[in-house]
Amino acid sequence: MTYEFRLPDIGEGVAQGEVVRWFVKEGDSIREEDPLVSVLTDKANVEIPSPVSGRVLRIHAKEGEVVKVGGLLVTLEPSATGGAPVAPPGPHPETAPAKAPSSPTPPAASTSPAPESSRVLATPSVRRKAQQMGIDLAAVKGSGPNGRITESDLESFSRGPATGPSPPGGPPTAPPAPSAQPLGLPSTAGEARVVIPAAPRGGPPGGSPLQERLPIRGVRRVISEHMALATHRAAHYTYVEEVDVTDLVKVRERSRKRLEEKGTPLTYLPFIIKAVIHGLRAHPTLNAYMDDEKQELVVCHYYNIGVAAAAPEGLIVPVVREADKKSISGLAREIQDLSERGKAGKLSREELTGSTFTITSLGALGGVLATPILNYPEVGILGVHKIQRRPIYGPEGELVPAHLMNLSISLDHRVIDGAVGAQFLAVVKSYLEDPHQLFLDMA
Repeated sequence: MTYEFRLPDIGEGVAQGEVVRWFVKEGDSIREEDPLVSVLTDKANVEIPSPVSGRVLRIHAKEGEVVKVGGLLVTLEPSATGGAPVAPPGPHPETAPAKAPSSPTPPAASTSPAPESSRVLATPSVRRKAQQMGIDLAAVKGSGPNGRITESDLESFSRGPATGPSPPGGPPTAPPAPSAQPLGLPSTAGEARVVIPAAPRGGPPGGSPLQERLPIRGVRRVISEHMALATHRAAHYTYVEEVDVTDLVKVRERSRKRLEEKGTPLTYLPFIIKAVIHGLRAHPTLNAYMDDEKQELVVCHYYNIGVAAAAPEGLIVPVVREADKKSISGLAREIQDLSERGKAGKLSREELTGSTFTITSLGALGGVLATPILNYPEVGILGVHKIQRRPIYGPEGELVPAHLMNLSISLDHRVIDGAVGAQFLAVVKSYLEDPHQLFLDMA
């Protein structure tokens, strides 16, 4: 008996995934729940475990290949003591592949199906995190497909006994529309994708060592599609403001020493996030995303701030959820954690989706000015640039030294007028120029 394992439904709105890495090769033996393959969806690498113990007979999808949900990944030969029932392989229509279960368990057509409650559905990364947090997975109610437990479920469980949905009026964990489809795929039904053939290039004839072709795949492919979609859909414009952050530099320097003693580096981002939240509260239409299918602007009354960061494979946007409820030090710790795990490729899909507004910064390399591209379907993104020490005129006309920084905000002009963008940035500027306000009650 053989078992054909197909790409399962690994998240709402995920229609396909790119095979990033196989942890096994043909002929290898593998145990149930051991890592089998890593698949990229929405810029998150998802480790899929083996559904059975046995031997790898044939790998059907190469690394770099995009596979639709229900597409054949690998053929396994279960061992006699594999502990999981096996369904005999059957015909699968080419045009409409069957949707695989969200957990790597054998199909319901097996001769002796195991009870649904006999196994906890969770990826290896979630199991590791549960072990680190001291949580018994059997006590956690999963919110994912078919009851799969996510990292968000672990966090909710650790905060209290309630594992059900948030009470009315509470912030959802992620906007519904952005997760309704994979990044980079148009949401308008029937929209054609135009492919323009590359123009012939001059230069030496084929096989020349003077040219190199680099395949666009993995995270870089997702970024490419998402950026093209954002510029195609939104009507970008950018507004720039200069900010005197002299007092902020002093406040951060005093606070930095205390936090670093506890092992947490303090950048300017926590202060900027707090100032941005004040701006979003004053101008809530910027804390929103576009539902182009329904032609509606969805305004969010919770604050999930995306923080764009460079990673070895390309740009990622980890999300700080409910940032308004966290202190400066709490934001610093979370940003450090997300950054370290992002560079190691260990962030979950939930940690990379669901933002309502995005901030992008290159820190000391931030340059003088940039025009950020929107994190579609969001309608606003703030670019943070490097701080420079320059002379300015004081209140009495004297020259005094100051630390100056440019902020550039890109907005979707379809729904956000220029005056609103300028007013928003004026609020952000006022809090960064008088940072002591950031420590007052945000309510």
